[in-house]
Parts: sequence; structure tokens; C-alpha cells
Amino acid sequence: MKASLLLLLACTAVLAVGARANTPEEPKALVQKVQELAQKATAMAKDAFSRVRDSEVAQQARQWLADNTELAKQRLVWLKEQLAALWKKAPAV
Repeated sequence: MKASLLLLLACTAVLAVGARANTPEEPKALVQKVQELAQKATAMAKDAFSRVRDSEVAQQARQWLADNTELAKQRLVWLKEQLAALWKKAPAV
């Protein structure tokens, strides 16, 4: 992730230099282009972080399910036994 973020920042710097080369005599236009590029880079970085976070959460959920599958099966068997015992104790109506 650090490498891709560094690559993103390097690309932003290259684009900023390119923007300056396109408009050397107009500083306001240059500032606006750099701001637009920075906003795009920020949005891309947020998206990348969001994807990483989402994939980490999904991975943790899968791991939790894998770790607790047997426990869930045991609890369901226990619950079934408890319900069967209650059913036998219940008076017939």
C-alpha cells in the first residue's frame, strides 16, 4: 500500500509539473490545475484506502467465520436439544 501511495504522489507531482509547463504565464490557472489534480489524487487515495479497509474487514469476517464454524454448529446442536427437552416437558393442549 505504501508503494502505491508513493506512486500516486509521484504521478501527482509529474502532473503538476505538466500543468505548469502548459500554463507558464498564468499562475491562477496553474494553481487551479494543481488544486484539481490534488483533489483527484486525494479522491484516488481515499478510494484505495477504502478498498483496503473493506478487504481487511471482509478478510477478518471470513477468518472469524472459519474459526467459529464448529462452535456455531455445537451451539445449534445444544439449542436443538434444549428445544426438544422443552417440547417434551410442555403439556399437551
